[in-house]
Amino acid sequence: MSVAASSDPILQGVGNTLLILSGKGGVGKSTATVQLALTIRSMGHRVGILDIDLCGPSIPRMLGVEGRDVLTTPEGNWVPVCVDEEKRLSILSIAFFLDSKDDAVIWRGPKKNSMIKQLLTSVDWGVDYLIIDTPPGTSDEHISTMENLRSANVLGAVLVTTPQMMAIDDVTRELTFCKRTGIAVLGIIENMSGFVCPNCSDCSNILASGGGEQLAITSGVQFLGRIPIDPRLTQCTELGQNYLELFANSPVSAVYKEVVCKLLRDDSEKMEVEH
Repeated sequence: MSVAASSDPILQGVGNTLLILSGKGGVGKSTATVQLALTIRSMGHRVGILDIDLCGPSIPRMLGVEGRDVLTTPEGNWVPVCVDEEKRLSILSIAFFLDSKDDAVIWRGPKKNSMIKQLLTSVDWGVDYLIIDTPPGTSDEHISTMENLRSANVLGAVLVTTPQMMAIDDVTRELTFCKRTGIAVLGIIENMSGFVCPNCSDCSNILASGGGEQLAITSGVQFLGRIPIDPRLTQCTELGQNYLELFANSPVSAVYKEVVCKLLRDDSEKMEVEH
């Protein structure tokens, strides 16, 4: 894999940046990233997704753009892969630079940090909102990302958790990380919160319920919403289909619209204060 020469400024052509964080893997952070991006796009905005989960880049598959080539500008910057014909959703991921989807990224810290800097400085975006899907935990990749984003217009971070206490404990550490690095926490999403039976509409709390909301209350941050389990969403992410279009009237789609309305309202209020 060749590495392009980095250039300033950070995040060229980006309006506002959202970070998607979690304290552990398996909470559906990448799925949440995709649904948030699709929802924001449906509201008329140009959206980009930067997948810096170097060891588990799953976003291209979820959006049905696996195997696409990344073009380079005459200046040596990368051009994100467009997901739609209208060019209102674009993505850049380490997955596009691997020879095969089965390839593993076996790099030490310095090379990972160098690639993250490249992804943050050598891409021509042209989007209103950039959503960055980060690796789980509070690793070197997180620190490298935050250091490089100091001069960027970062709206803040959205934390994703599942309801059970094991996940809540890890996300609490992520909250501490945000406070120590000066990242504004926009809110918490409680993912996989209950399974609604498609036949009888009864809700079964398979992974417990309410842990994310309780953490938000305890920590004094906004609770963004509770996302129920929907097997159709899993199937759509596996096949690279747009769940929000196929199941626009589903409970999951409704919650994501509410979450995005809260985030964009916060963005509008921030802009009013700055002006």
